[in-house]
Order: sequence, then C-alpha cells, then structure tokens
Amino acid sequence: MIVRTTAEITGTDRDVAGPGWRSKRIVLGGDLVGFSFHETTIDEGTVHEFHYQNHVEAVWLVEGEGTLLDRETGVEYPLGPGSMYLLNGHERHRLSARTRMRMLCVFNPPVTGREVHDENGVYPLLRVEEEVGA
Repeated sequence: MIVRTTAEITGTDRDVAGPGWRSKRIVLGGDLVGFSFHETTIDEGTVHEFHYQNHVEAVWLVEGEGTLLDRETGVEYPLGPGSMYLLNGHERHRLSARTRMRMLCVFNPPVTGREVHDENGVYPLLRVEEEVGA
C-alpha cells in the first residue's frame, strides 16, 4: 500500500513547475502500478499547448475555469469543476485558463518523473525499468 499527501510531495523532485503550471506527481512509474497520477495547476490567464503522443491522459478539473481546444479538429470545449477530458487519440491540444485551474491527471503508460515537455509539448516515452534500475 502506498499513502502520500501533496504536502509531503511539495518541494521534492515530485513537485515540478514550469512557466504558468505546476505538477505534483503523486504516483510515478517507479511505483510499478501501471499508471501515474498527478495534481496539476495551471495559472490564471495562461495558455499551454500539449501533445502527449506517447501517453494517454485523463484529466478531471476540480477547480477553476477555462477552455480546451482540440487542435486536431478546431473544436473548443468549456471547462469547469467536474469537467473531464480524455486524450485517447493523442490529440494536440491547447489549455487556456480563465481562472487558476486545478486538475487531477492520470497517464498511461506512467511517466517516470524525469520527462520534460519538448518544443511541441510532447513528453518522451521513458521506460519505467530505467527509473527503477530493473
């Protein structure tokens, strides 16, 4: 059994931030459960472009408001508390935060915690075995 709090993750290598966003990686690939689980916050008034071509991501917005633009189709979706979106087709997308947004995110395959978004918003696919030394 694994029990963690966001308070104990804050300020560690599981607490990763970039311009206008912060991700607290609660469960990572090294935990060997087949997915990773993150609390992500997006700052008010910021816009972010992502493309998880190597991962499926499910996102549940628990606080805040903004929009999600599917860059593949041009369709824009309003987001508010209780909204969920699933990037099951590796869609290129844009998040625009009208207010500060807090989201709970699940990635499959799990991220290791060492990934960094490239210029296209893509995480590389890193093997869990590399992280745990298997």
